[in-house]
Amino acid sequence: MKMRLSLYLKFILGYLAFGLLGFVTISTLSSRMMYAHQVDETAAALYDEANLIAGAYSSVYRGSGQDLNSAYSQLQAVAEFVRSEIWVVNRQGIVVVDSSRSARSGTEIQGFDPAAMGSRSYMISDYYGQFPYEVLSVSAPITGNYNTYGYVLLHMPVSQIYEISSRSLNVVYIAAAILFVLSLIILLVFTKTVYFPLKKITAGANEYASGNLKHQIDVHSRDEMGYLAATLNYMSGELDKMEEYQRNFIANVSHDFRSPLTSIKGYLEAIIDGTIPPELYEKYLTRVIAETERLTKLTQGMLTLNTLDSKGYLSRTNFDINRVIKDTAASFEGTCTAKGITFELTFSEAVLMVYADLGKVQQVLYNLIDNAIKFSYPDSAIEIQAYTRNEKIFVSVKDRGIGIPRDSVKKIWERFYKSDQSRGKDKRGTGLGLAIVKEIIQAHGENIDVVSTEGVGSEFIFSLPKAGNL
Repeated sequence: MKMRLSLYLKFILGYLAFGLLGFVTISTLSSRMMYAHQVDETAAALYDEANLIAGAYSSVYRGSGQDLNSAYSQLQAVAEFVRSEIWVVNRQGIVVVDSSRSARSGTEIQGFDPAAMGSRSYMISDYYGQFPYEVLSVSAPITGNYNTYGYVLLHMPVSQIYEISSRSLNVVYIAAAILFVLSLIILLVFTKTVYFPLKKITAGANEYASGNLKHQIDVHSRDEMGYLAATLNYMSGELDKMEEYQRNFIANVSHDFRSPLTSIKGYLEAIIDGTIPPELYEKYLTRVIAETERLTKLTQGMLTLNTLDSKGYLSRTNFDINRVIKDTAASFEGTCTAKGITFELTFSEAVLMVYADLGKVQQVLYNLIDNAIKFSYPDSAIEIQAYTRNEKIFVSVKDRGIGIPRDSVKKIWERFYKSDQSRGKDKRGTGLGLAIVKEIIQAHGENIDVVSTEGVGSEFIFSLPKAGNL
């Protein structure tokens, strides 16, 4: 199995590799550039000294000054100052004066060629085998009366140039080391702002994968990491709600299906085993049919919600909402007569055209009116209004009944939710009616709201797009 490197370890290794390569690169380039620069500067300085010495010695050859040997002390002082050996050679390459008073005085330099330096003012070599190490050599001619009498040669060991260059490079190395140490701040910032939050997010993702959707990722920074953590927290919350909804959905469906099925089974078994006499068959078979109608209604409601969950199901047309309200209210005439309930219809205009799905809007009105009748007091009135406001059509269904408890107002839109009052008034309800209503209205891109007071009544208000505004 191959070893897996963490992102943080990769970053550390990359950081160290970058630092090492950067230091090697800086060291190599800096040393070469510094050495070349130091050679040029040293050669220029030595060349200036050589010219000064050559100017002083030209008078000797013209017979107007001291001889060469008497100028030795001055030559030695200059040699110590520039940390170099100074030679004076004649045109044949014989060393006339040597600042170190070595045995080179009187020595002929084999192969001496004053033009060997070419266009440069210096050369780096062992100078025709005169030194056991490399030296930087500069040459200046001793001239007078348009004649060249000899040459002044200055030789500085290359090791001295390396030494000077190294001292200068130490500053570069120290600066690079300080810069590298300071760059650790980047690593610390990365650790704090990226690595630690990423570890928490990874741990949170593992918790979600294991099923713990209640886990909250503790990252609150105002950057991409904080946004990612907040998004994952929101996602886990929504998934947890969905999981809870699915559990409740299954429990509610099981409960609502089990109750009528149990009743049907009990009645039929009682008929078969003779517990129910033949003269009561019609009564109990009627109850069986009622229970099957309840199951049919529940199944139809679930199918409707399933259809509403898919997009693009609406079939919109222009129609008069006033006519739909009148027709829907008329269909409850028998039920209203039995309870002594009347309808009060109010329309702001004789014709109010909307652009919506006619069948779905009829279902909304049917469910709202059915609920209003179910929870209204006997001999009361249900007010239904339709009016225009801000280029929308609003429909209101208001009853005078038992109202909705305050703690149940937000729950009535949930699927299969039934308040205790609802269960007491009508055991046959499925708890899907208002859920279907809200899904239909929201599918139209509109809203529905409720205002309710216990003991006074409830008012449901929804909007629809006005015809011609889309």
